[in-house]
Amino acid sequence: MIAQITGLYAALLAILFLILSVRVITYRRGQQIGLGDGDDPVMRQRIRAHGNFAEFAPFGLLLILIAELQGTGALWLHLCGLLLVIGRTLHGVNFSFGLRQMGLRVGGMVLTFLALALAAILALPF
Repeated sequence: MIAQITGLYAALLAILFLILSVRVITYRRGQQIGLGDGDDPVMRQRIRAHGNFAEFAPFGLLLILIAELQGTGALWLHLCGLLLVIGRTLHGVNFSFGLRQMGLRVGGMVLTFLALALAAILALPF
């Protein structure tokens, strides 16, 4: 079985991951911060936005992949994928770009948790 649906969401999330990565790198270069956050609050915020993404997105994709390989219907897989992409986008963009919109940040986490919970249920082997 080819995991086309998981592949779609992995590609979309990879694009967002690259955006968050470039934001860390360009700021690091501009501020000449070699390692760590240089005690710079903007750098710290960008690092955490990137790190938070790296902590949640792969696990969500893994659960979606397991569900897809077990034959879960496309509608459910797309729902999980969309929740994950939208959740990670809201959280990552809000946090990395310093928008300070707590609603976007919280909404992003809620959507991410919904995606993880739904994908976990769908990945159960029954």
